[in-house]
Amino acid sequence: MNILAIDQGTSATKALVLGPGNEVLGSAEEPVHPRSTADGGVEQDPEELYRSVLGAGTAALGQARAPVQAMALANQGETVLAWDRRSGRALTPAIVWQDRRSSDICRRLSGSASRLAAITGLPLDPYFAAPKMTWLRENLAAEGVVTTTDTWLLARLGAGYVTDAATASRTLLLDLETADWSAEACGVFGLDPGALPEVGDCAGAFGETAAFGPSLPVTGLAVDQQAALLAERCFAAGEAKCTYGTGAFLLATTGPAPVRSTAGLSASVAWRLAGSATYCLDGQVYTAGAAVRWLAGLGLVSGAEGLDAAGGSVPDSGGAVFVPALAGLGAPHWRPDARGAFLGLGLGVTRAHLARAVVEGIAASVALLAGSVAVDGAPIGRLRADGGLTRSRLLVQAQADLLQVPVEVSKAHDATALGVAALARLGAGDRDDLAEAVGQAEVEWVAEPAITADQAAERLAAYDLAVRAVLAQGAPSR
Repeated sequence: MNILAIDQGTSATKALVLGPGNEVLGSAEEPVHPRSTADGGVEQDPEELYRSVLGAGTAALGQARAPVQAMALANQGETVLAWDRRSGRALTPAIVWQDRRSSDICRRLSGSASRLAAITGLPLDPYFAAPKMTWLRENLAAEGVVTTTDTWLLARLGAGYVTDAATASRTLLLDLETADWSAEACGVFGLDPGALPEVGDCAGAFGETAAFGPSLPVTGLAVDQQAALLAERCFAAGEAKCTYGTGAFLLATTGPAPVRSTAGLSASVAWRLAGSATYCLDGQVYTAGAAVRWLAGLGLVSGAEGLDAAGGSVPDSGGAVFVPALAGLGAPHWRPDARGAFLGLGLGVTRAHLARAVVEGIAASVALLAGSVAVDGAPIGRLRADGGLTRSRLLVQAQADLLQVPVEVSKAHDATALGVAALARLGAGDRDDLAEAVGQAEVEWVAEPAITADQAAERLAAYDLAVRAVLAQGAPSR
């Protein structure tokens, strides 16, 4: 069976046509353009998102020149919009997961934070969907429905009014035990659970679309990071991956029962099949690839491709430390008011040192998340890595050095699409076994630690001091 797998992401929409053995028959990518606002907002044009799905999917099919039997859709997670169910017309911009304008709502609802964490497994933070949904209701749209982008895209494609359990678990509205909407959590945010889409499995029948030609069943749905976790074959408890894209997202599988974090991580549904959920812990670095693009925008590197050339031209960061909090700090600190910073600057620090500091700051942030995973369960014995930023060998090596474990770089740079395609195979009945549907996770190369544990601890201690300085600074005055 051939599958059309579409990964609608923050900075691009990717489409793959995959053959029965997951061989790539066709591929295409269309950029999308998030825009930042002065008040902490990050928005996207919903119509551009939809056009990119149609364009990338059509181009991949044209390249493949082969019929497909099912479609899969992965989404960027916590991004939301208001829209009219009758016409499908978007009523607001898409409010991106990086948007921080709902911070005041989170402060207003802080008395419910502990109860929400107990129900949903998530901290009360603007990163998640529900605060942004409430912000939309209060500021931009009293009419229509407010959902994550996957539900709107499916409706525009002609499929059902549905989301999957993994995506729903990123909203702050899902009861983690039942994997269905919590009336209590919805009430905290002033949202009607009856107006929300049906919560389905990640593999099943979600309607059909004729947007790409003959009617095509949609049989696989997932949020992007959980789809990548699946593609990396992190089936067993304790197995972990990190995707390095616009942000860096570390996920560790915990098994068939939800594990509430005691170390500041999120607990979510990894995937749900035939009504049974598998769970994971996760942590986020909001700006990874976005930090590199920011650095390039300042003219300090030529782009992501110039990162290694600049940072690799010096043996260390010259004492400079970078905290990649350009869109706030996520786990384990949960400080949306935090701002990025360079510290330890001296007259001898060059742009090459700054480039290396950005690389090491991203790696240190992920190492901090891995430490939180170890507090909640077993230490990570190896890390599987994917995403566009893994093309930076400097970053991957820095990650292995700071974690003091091997980092396995996936040969497939499109793990999200591969993971959601595996779900589509299960949903279409093409495979009965999850591991068989996923296939083998090929490793392109492995980075082994090249510094001692003491050296790693010293670097992480310097990063910890820098983070403490950022946290002490607090929110800028308005």
